[in-house]
Amino acid sequence: MRRIRLYFIKPVLSAFCAFLLLPLAVMPAAAQSHDRPSDDVQWVLVQAGHLVDPASGTAAPDQSILIERNNRTGRGVIRAVGQDLDVPPDTHMIDLSSHYVMGGLVDAHDHLGLTYKEDPESNEYYFTTLMDSTPIRAIQSFSTGFQKLASGFTIVRDLGNNGLYADTALRRAIEQGWVPGPTMINSGIIIGAFGGQFSEIPEREDTVYPEYLNADTDDEIVKAIRRNIHYGAKVIKVCVDCQAYPYTVDQLKLFVSEAANAGRKVSGHVQTPEGARRAAEAGLWSLDHDRAMDPELHAIMAEKGIWRAGTETPKADWSRTSDEEWERRVAMLRDAYDQGVKLVFSTDADYFIRGMHRGELTLEFIKTWKAAGIPDAEILKVMTTNGYEISELEDERGPIKEGFMADLIAMPVNPLEDIDALHSVDFVMKDGLVFKQDGVVAPMDFFHNGPAYGWDKK
Repeated sequence: MRRIRLYFIKPVLSAFCAFLLLPLAVMPAAAQSHDRPSDDVQWVLVQAGHLVDPASGTAAPDQSILIERNNRTGRGVIRAVGQDLDVPPDTHMIDLSSHYVMGGLVDAHDHLGLTYKEDPESNEYYFTTLMDSTPIRAIQSFSTGFQKLASGFTIVRDLGNNGLYADTALRRAIEQGWVPGPTMINSGIIIGAFGGQFSEIPEREDTVYPEYLNADTDDEIVKAIRRNIHYGAKVIKVCVDCQAYPYTVDQLKLFVSEAANAGRKVSGHVQTPEGARRAAEAGLWSLDHDRAMDPELHAIMAEKGIWRAGTETPKADWSRTSDEEWERRVAMLRDAYDQGVKLVFSTDADYFIRGMHRGELTLEFIKTWKAAGIPDAEILKVMTTNGYEISELEDERGPIKEGFMADLIAMPVNPLEDIDALHSVDFVMKDGLVFKQDGVVAPMDFFHNGPAYGWDKK
């Protein structure tokens, strides 16, 4: 058989391969790695009629906010605030020139994965926890968080009662880009002495879990704290005095020190004067619920700088608050304000009221603050500036400042002069994306069919 020599083919193949590789040699590195920077970054300019600063109680006219939104990371960062800003080409304009624009609101105590209902459990949450699985409660958490965001609450401290870490699941889903929702400071499972808040019977003592983690010894306390942190808790929640055997001051100090070891703070559910005093002496970050609070405790809290998250339920047809409870609540809130206690807006608004979604229900709690005679501008500061601080986010989101995350809300009326203007929030931006505009929630840009902002969110 005759052999064909290939000496003439080799240079042809070499030249052909070089021709094919030529585009790769001149393509930018970003294009070779299939990045699309033009699609990743978007610029937005919000034109505000007035820019409200709750910290100073002022509203500056005719301000603009330039935002850089990165769709790869899910971060929308404020790059400039002021007038006559230099704006990149193709910047998207949002005209809020007829509105008062400010940072988002904070609810410093709620339970997104718990919903009391008249039917079927007669508002007895022990039965709620037995009947609602963690998966359904995770879906509830998404729904209630969504509703709160629609009313302008861009940060929520979600303090337990979420089944088996439904709160962590929702927080991670939001941070990864699966769904929209507020920034969450979640506690995982509430830690308490044997029995949690339940009165279970011996045959059913295991029903306390996963609603509560029993922790009675020092070793059990440390293990429970570490377990919660391992499973995504950003704050530790302790039931200080939910049983006849409240935690001691030394045990509560152990909570504080062990949580601090991982950079966490401790929120304390208190319901007795003695338990509240022990928690204050131990130096907890916040004391939650107002039933045990009195002028003596307020003085201690003011001196130590402990946050008061009183969950001040208003008197209403739906609240089942008695006249006596209402009068005491209003008087104690006013006393705390007068004594200079650090106050936050907190609700515990974990019940189903027909005709109101969760965000609207949350705003109803403003009535208690008004009844206490607290000025509107001070209430607004409590709902924003103080909320950012108790959440430990005041250096990264909340205030409308250069370098901060772009969480904005807007309304037609000045909330510094009329706090009820918050009922008319018709614009919400979260992380530089518009969630609500002209009163219409249209959040499709928040939904992704995968962890668009990265899966590794702890």
